[in-house]
Amino acid sequence: MSVLMSVLMSVLMPALSLALVAPTARAQRPDSARAAAGVRVSGVVRDTLARAPLAGALVQLASYDAGSTINRAAQTDSLGRFAIDDVPAGRYLVGFLHPLLDSLGVQAPTVELTVARRPVRLDLATPSASMLRAAMCGIALSGASGALLMGVVRDARDGRPVSGAIVTGEWVEFILTGTRLSRRQPAVRAATGEQGTFALCGVPAAGSMFVRAERGADSTDFLELRAAADGLMRQDLYLGPSLARLSGTVFTAEGSVPVAGATVGVVGGAQTRADARGAWTLVDVPGGTRMLEVRAIGFYPERRPVDVVAGALPVRISLLTFQAVLDTVRVVASRVGDLSGGGFDARRRSSLGNFLTEEDIARRGGAWTSDIFRSGPGVRLDGSGIDRRILIRNGFGDACPPSVFVDGLYMFEPTADEIDAIVTPARIRGIEVYTDASTPAEFQRPGQGMSLSISSDPASPIEARRSATGCGAIVIWTKTRPPRSP
Repeated sequence: MSVLMSVLMSVLMPALSLALVAPTARAQRPDSARAAAGVRVSGVVRDTLARAPLAGALVQLASYDAGSTINRAAQTDSLGRFAIDDVPAGRYLVGFLHPLLDSLGVQAPTVELTVARRPVRLDLATPSASMLRAAMCGIALSGASGALLMGVVRDARDGRPVSGAIVTGEWVEFILTGTRLSRRQPAVRAATGEQGTFALCGVPAAGSMFVRAERGADSTDFLELRAAADGLMRQDLYLGPSLARLSGTVFTAEGSVPVAGATVGVVGGAQTRADARGAWTLVDVPGGTRMLEVRAIGFYPERRPVDVVAGALPVRISLLTFQAVLDTVRVVASRVGDLSGGGFDARRRSSLGNFLTEEDIARRGGAWTSDIFRSGPGVRLDGSGIDRRILIRNGFGDACPPSVFVDGLYMFEPTADEIDAIVTPARIRGIEVYTDASTPAEFQRPGQGMSLSISSDPASPIEARRSATGCGAIVIWTKTRPPRSP
């Protein structure tokens, strides 16, 4: 058992050895005290982390008094409710078991209960986020800094815990020193214990981070996770060398209309297109936890972690239209004049990027935004049809897709047609184009343009440098929209 788990047990569990934790305990067992009239002990078990009732928990009640052998059990229903009848007067210890606790690698604390002549109401709950952070990271319950990422690494073939796997968390930090904004990329690592559990302490309490698990030749993709408000993130990861199928459907977020022709694929792997019903299937996908990417013209791209395991359930994806997303940005920002908040002009005077104003865009002509990038230093259009990409030449002479921002909103790495669907040349106020070395900190993404690689395996010099610098960025600022007619 790891040191972290030993600390957790000392915080969450009293030093007691009871029949309470026997997983084979069933409903009430006969004993000599059963004949005595008892009362009902009832309550609700809640999942503190999900802020929801915990269904399917096995609540157990065992005698605390010496010489008594009373042992009762009941299971919670879909609303987390339980009831244990005919409990004689006396002192008891009450606790519960649930697969959620096993996946967290913890046990619920036991509660001492005194039963007299009246029914007793007793509510139970899983350990809170602050308790888990304090137990695993040694942080005081008050004034805790940073967040905790925990979970279990499992084998994609049979779901068994994987010990000895290395889990890495990585994120981007921006540091303002005087008038200079610098960027750094911290990382933390942890090895899984005998039960496959891991804990990464001190990860960002806001924003996003990238996580990866690996053991030997097997690894997951780098997964982008958003920080949780309570400072606790939980993500189970799967490793495995086997290939599997993955299927699902793509619908619109509003109206649940199938999105025919949507491109669905695993990042850096196989791709397919959704049919007329929005259904799709990927075959021979590497087993384990992968990043699924879904794109469709006119919709905001979606990325999410998926577990590619035997018997995986279908994945349902809902896509938002660009109009819905950009309207939200417009209302929140309430920008007028320079939509970059003055940053466009300031960066134009001082940075190493290439800048296009309204006048520059008008002189270049073209009916589509992608036409603007047909000529320009270090930028070119590549491919044909719906797979056309805008590529930027980085400092090592390689062409790769840049990150794209529209009015400050990160758009991943859209195709040329997707950029054309987002904004037309007539609506553009200005464009900033950066190669990897010249990208300002606010437009940098971890390992943008390729997968992050911090494996202990040796990497080629070019790949190692590219992983640190990224592939540049294209930043588009739009004009203020006229007010809508009443």
